[in-house]
Amino acid sequence: MRKLFISDLHLYSGRPDLTRALLHFLSTTAQDCDQLYILGDLFEAWIGDDFIPDDLQPVIDSLSKLSHSGCQIYFQHGNRDFLIGSQFAELTGAKLLGDSEIIQLASGSALLMHGDQLCTDDLEYQALRQQLRSPQWQAAVLAKSVPERLEMAKQLRMASDTHTAGKAMTIMDVNPQAVADAMTAATTDLLIHGHTHRPAVHQLDNNKRRIVLGDWDRTGWYLEASEQGEQLIEFDLN
Repeated sequence: MRKLFISDLHLYSGRPDLTRALLHFLSTTAQDCDQLYILGDLFEAWIGDDFIPDDLQPVIDSLSKLSHSGCQIYFQHGNRDFLIGSQFAELTGAKLLGDSEIIQLASGSALLMHGDQLCTDDLEYQALRQQLRSPQWQAAVLAKSVPERLEMAKQLRMASDTHTAGKAMTIMDVNPQAVADAMTAATTDLLIHGHTHRPAVHQLDNNKRRIVLGDWDRTGWYLEASEQGEQLIEFDLN
């Protein structure tokens, strides 16, 4: 069984090249895969399933086409697209995952996370994350008009840019103890996550591994898991 993992594409109207790259990926590389896992931040922002920008509609259509071809698609929320809901799942044929999910690969079990919950040294962000993931807060936001939500998304992006610009990179990376605790709780030797934009395969103690998916910017990234093992692959977006 061939499984593919992607995250952190941050699709939006200002980067049509990224949308084109994903559409090409879905129609070529992903065509013969059995499962596609999107581990968050597929979109730069998502203000609710009732508003799909015209330039992103082809993404919805292509995911639906891939799903109908027999590939099971799974989606895990990121810190940018946490308002994706059941309507998106219905339109694309995707299954929504929880913040932490354990799946089976040929090599054994694997823990899937977006990864932002592992950045526990960034206390300010973790407090904000708790608010943004609150069902009460999300319900209040979704009750607002589309223009109001678009403005909120703009303000959140600006605040995020300001926040990250003033923080040390080590604070915004995953905390090793948080990683160890998550893997121990899941009783798995492999963790796969995104969020940090630092693609790598980390060898941990006791033969455990942490695979970090890459963000799509100058190049694209995906992880392929098959009977031969796991391979992190970088590719040209053009």
